[in-house]
This record gives sequence, structure tokens and C-alpha cells, in this order.
Amino acid sequence: MEQQSFNNTKQLVYAAMGIALVFICTSLVNLRLPVSANGGLVHLGNVPLFIIAILYGRRFGALAGGIGMALFDVVGGWFLWAPFTLVIVGLMGYTVGAICEKRRTLTAYVLALVAACLIKVVGYYGAEGIIYGNWLTPMASIPGNLVQIGVAAVIVLPVVAKLRKHVTISSWAGARK
Repeated sequence: MEQQSFNNTKQLVYAAMGIALVFICTSLVNLRLPVSANGGLVHLGNVPLFIIAILYGRRFGALAGGIGMALFDVVGGWFLWAPFTLVIVGLMGYTVGAICEKRRTLTAYVLALVAACLIKVVGYYGAEGIIYGNWLTPMASIPGNLVQIGVAAVIVLPVVAKLRKHVTISSWAGARK
């Protein structure tokens, strides 16, 4: 019983640290591009999101990404976007983690990031369409979303290649040793 309690505590700490890292990287390192209707926010919050999802799996990826970036939306004045971000980015983290839990290869990591990019583009296109009531305006945000994921991929892939030697993927129910 004592071991289970320790495992739960450790999982809670990992999830909280992931949420904090995503929030901080989204908050402190962002740029607003003048190319889209919503200002084209491009940030580095996807970097810790993808690293966490690849190394620690789908549940940690979903929690860190969804909650971390939705929290940024709430605190940063993008409140209307928070529910969409929670779902879209949570799904991105879940998908990346699910793909990488099964296969720990560079090809799988690239495939996972491509899947996340598709989720981001389609998800935020739909969110903007709903928010703005216009299905043409969201097209302007697609380049910023592609740049955001592309920059994150360039940073994440070499970092994960080094870190994966020191981290073992485990499920939410399983403990890290």
C-alpha cells in the first residue's frame, strides 16, 4: 500500500510539472504574428508537451498539454479559447503519447508529430470557425500552426533522442522506477 501511495504521488508530481512546463513555455516564449485573424499566436509550449508525451506517454501528454495550454488561455486573456485548447491540445498530447508508447523509433516520433500537427490544424480551424462564425477566416491561421509544430519538431526530435536513453515509458497505472 505504501508503494502504491508513492507511485500515485510521483505520478501527480510528474503531471503537475508537465502542466507547469507547458504553461511556462507557452507564456514566456511566444510571438504574435500579424498574418491571421486572431493575431497568430506562435509559442514554444509544444516543445515540453511533445517531450512529455513521447517520454511519459499519452496520459501525461494529454494532461500536460491540455491543462497547461488551457491555463495559459485563461490567464493570458484568451478565455474563449480555453475549452477548445483543452480538448485540441489534450488530444494532441494523447495521440503523440499513444503512438510513442507502442514504438520508440524516430519514424514513430515523426509520425506522432505529424498526427499532432493535423489535429492542431483541423482542431483550431474548427474552433475559429465556431468562434468567428466564418469558415474562410481560419485559413489564415494555418501557416502559424504549421510553423509552431515545425519549430517544436526541430527542437524536440534531437532532445528526445538524447533523453530516451535515460527515461523508460510507463503507463499511468504503472510506476516509474
